Amino acid sequence: MKVLLSWLKDYIDIELSAQEVAEILSNRGFPYEGIELLDNDAVIDVEVTSNRGDCLGYIGVARELAAATGKELKLPKAELAESSKPASEFASIEIREPGLCPRYTARIIEGVKVGPTPDWMRKRLEAIGMRSVNNVVDATNYAMMETGQPPHAFDYKKLFGGKIVARKAEAGEQIISIDGSKCELTPDMLVIADSKYPVAVAGVMGGLDTEVSDATTTVLLEDAFFSPLSVRTTSRNLSLPSEAAFRFCRIVDIENIDWASKRTAQLMIQVSGGKAAKGVIDAYPGKPKPKQATLRLSRLKKLLGIEVPHNTVIQILTRLGFEPKQNGEQIICSVPTWRSDVYREADLIEEVARVYGYDKIPTENAITIEVSPTDTRKKTIDAIGTYLTGCGFYETVTISFIESRDAELFAQNEDKRHLSVKDVTRTGTNLLRQSVLPSLFGVIKTNHNVGNTPCRLFEIADTYIPAETGKLPVEKTRLTITGDSDFRDIKGVVDGLLKTLAADAVVKFEPCEINWAQAGVKVLANNKQVGLIGMASQRVLDRFDFKHTTICGAELDLEQLLALHAGSIKVKPLPKFPAIKRDLSLLVNEDVVWADIEAGVNKKAPVELEELQFVDIFRGKSIPEGKKSITLSLWFRDADGTLTHETVDGFQTDILKSLTESIGAELRTA
Repeated sequence: MKVLLSWLKDYIDIELSAQEVAEILSNRGFPYEGIELLDNDAVIDVEVTSNRGDCLGYIGVARELAAATGKELKLPKAELAESSKPASEFASIEIREPGLCPRYTARIIEGVKVGPTPDWMRKRLEAIGMRSVNNVVDATNYAMMETGQPPHAFDYKKLFGGKIVARKAEAGEQIISIDGSKCELTPDMLVIADSKYPVAVAGVMGGLDTEVSDATTTVLLEDAFFSPLSVRTTSRNLSLPSEAAFRFCRIVDIENIDWASKRTAQLMIQVSGGKAAKGVIDAYPGKPKPKQATLRLSRLKKLLGIEVPHNTVIQILTRLGFEPKQNGEQIICSVPTWRSDVYREADLIEEVARVYGYDKIPTENAITIEVSPTDTRKKTIDAIGTYLTGCGFYETVTISFIESRDAELFAQNEDKRHLSVKDVTRTGTNLLRQSVLPSLFGVIKTNHNVGNTPCRLFEIADTYIPAETGKLPVEKTRLTITGDSDFRDIKGVVDGLLKTLAADAVVKFEPCEINWAQAGVKVLANNKQVGLIGMASQRVLDRFDFKHTTICGAELDLEQLLALHAGSIKVKPLPKFPAIKRDLSLLVNEDVVWADIEAGVNKKAPVELEELQFVDIFRGKSIPEGKKSITLSLWFRDADGTLTHETVDGFQTDILKSLTESIGAELRTA
């Protein structure tokens, strides 16, 4: 924002030099980048942060200077001599997209004479780097720089039907902008149209066909509020930057639009003649509710570490337009409409601090560093990362947004609702994920495309599940593990991870249905479900174009893992005596699952059974139809002595009998 010192003095009586003004603004959060000295004048290049759109006009800068110096802010009087004919007889306004254009005003000025701009206005605009066009256009630019509200002047006679429509563009529509750019419009762009065609890209730039020319005698003056997100996206997509878009992207004062329109019309008539039609056409379907914020004096002192006199606090907030009212130790403020960045107590405290002076907050030469122990969460995450890295997995970091087709495949709720944002730079990728798996599957596919196989990944990230209307979403942090390996590998990794976090945890896997998997299990630790493991279904494999590849994944609730890791670790001495291992190959029916085998083994398992392991599954010519062969290992160990093979034979016989009775298993001998 370039500030001409003589122009600034129209709104505040100061006898300060450019350097002094620059220093004051810099100390209040508006650093200056340089000062250009002119004949008896100066231009200060002030940096305005993106949340302070109110200071992209001279009045906003003067307001800040007034608050810092105690001087009075002088606002120009917006007065118009109007004709008897109402503006509503000239034009009408229709807002079809109130979410993108919550307010639109129009004034009609008849009898304007387009010509050169008076020297006083032209010189001021040129001093801050704005090219003079003609008196009508220059009046709108002057008003924009003064108020921070971008207006636009249409040649009224070039508008079909005397109607203004704020709508989205239709597919295939085009417009030639004032700077000669050919704009290919898309249905997500907001345009200002007459009864037939688009005449402006809303908040960005007007159209060439309706611009003010030497032949213009009647002007329709636009002042409006456009959605910052819509303006920013449209401006970027069309590669069409403008001073207006720059301001709309940083939020203009929606309540000040009528005054700004009146002031613009006043300036236009002053430099180009004419007379305004009576009144204003004002479509305002999106009027916001007034905002309030409360500041506690005790909190102010605690946060700043200094005592700011109560009267000073009141004075500062009053100068900034917050209309403070003290109630005990609370100061209740009405947030002015031009301050879109203020909505909470900390914002008010920041306002007091920067105007009172950051230099009054004491500093200490010595910095005390206090070392604190690593918290449980960090320890657990480190333990998880160390274990999975040791198993050959690589950690990833992916974005939280996914495409709709992926969201549907991995939805956690029945109605498949997802949280979304209105727009993102990556077209279509605007849904917050309920599962991290689609992101990791995409990473695996990318690695496969360049020949990086095998590929094993893990990520700890948040997921977002919509709650009932009006309630915040359910955010869960999950550990997601996936790879181009078989189900047994992922299951073994999860089993080992849980045992690493809690050596005495009782881990079980129970079959269940998972929407994205052809086969899956629930993971239980100490009888509490901590996650799911699944083998990707054919539909998922087709979506990511995996061919002749098995993809498996697991998702575990990090909070459950933290609770599991928080318990005390129990240790036991190394075994003194050797174990005896027996491998069994069993013929079972196809519908028998591993959980059935575990139950049959445990039914007759002696205390000496130390471990049961799955080894392999086989189907082939030697296996009868409707059957499968499952190989398992049984590990036996006696803590008090060395087992004999005869004793283990007895254990094995009892277990085989139990499996035969429970699932019809037969010992495979060939």
